[in-house]
Amino acid sequence: MFIKDHSATIRAIAGDGGHDADAEMIEALPRLEIVSSFSVGVDKIDLEKCREKGIRVTYTPDVLTDEVADLAIGLIMAVLRRLCESDRYVRSGKWKKGDFKLTTKFTGKTVGIIGLGRIGMPKPNIYIYIELFFSFFFF
Repeated sequence: MFIKDHSATIRAIAGDGGHDADAEMIEALPRLEIVSSFSVGVDKIDLEKCREKGIRVTYTPDVLTDEVADLAIGLIMAVLRRLCESDRYVRSGKWKKGDFKLTTKFTGKTVGIIGLGRIGMPKPNIYIYIELFFSFFFF
């Protein structure tokens, strides 16, 4: 209802990428000048319609790149070192009855990466530190 009531005065759309700036929305806002997404993608923005109408589009492509890569490394470490399993072991009190089984180390492992976008491209400072070897798959 707000958009319909104020369509003649709205000049900008800002969103988190979860809401559409589709052709219908863009057409309904005759004074629209810019669509800004504070997420990494523009999937929900009709880029062709924006180009056609001369509307600027902005987004934040690298804002989470390092964090996602870091999280991937953290998840691999958690699996190899069985962090979740060992946490449950300690919390349940089983540690009183015996040792937790040994896990494996991360250093020296070979890691496969599918795709080499912003996130898949290795960050040498981290990977060299943990002595990883890489296999890449391009598609």
